[in-house]
Amino acid sequence: MTTTLRLASASDVELLFDIRTSVKQNHLSREQMHELGITSQALSEAIGKQPCAWIAEWQQEAAGFAIVDLDQGELFALFVRPQHEGKGIGQLLLQQAEHALFQRHEVIHLITDGDERMRANGFYRRLGWTVAGTVDARDVRFEKCRPGR
Repeated sequence: MTTTLRLASASDVELLFDIRTSVKQNHLSREQMHELGITSQALSEAIGKQPCAWIAEWQQEAAGFAIVDLDQGELFALFVRPQHEGKGIGQLLLQQAEHALFQRHEVIHLITDGDERMRANGFYRRLGWTVAGTVDARDVRFEKCRPGR
């Protein structure tokens, strides 16, 4: 089975929310995201401004997505539907995000829950990211340097 990546468009915003709210770990409801400023309008504007989001499709079903902040050098979001975990979809999305970010930055970063039981922590570590410090009582900042730096 193959996974394909495509650039997300503003018309995909509801699909992004559907995938994001499907996850079990680090789950946020639409209301919680809205409180954080992650709204349909904000996503539509970001995606419309520059190519910064990709959707992974597994057998023509949207299985995951990644969003980057190209200006800040940040992997803003990477989520895979639970039924598609373990298929390499997250790694493919991460490679795409890193490629886009390293075109503009020597060091890139992401912020995630610092709980070591969270699968994301092991995922990022296995793929060369290191913890650069704590952000607050819950979150940590991971960083990765451009290869060859």
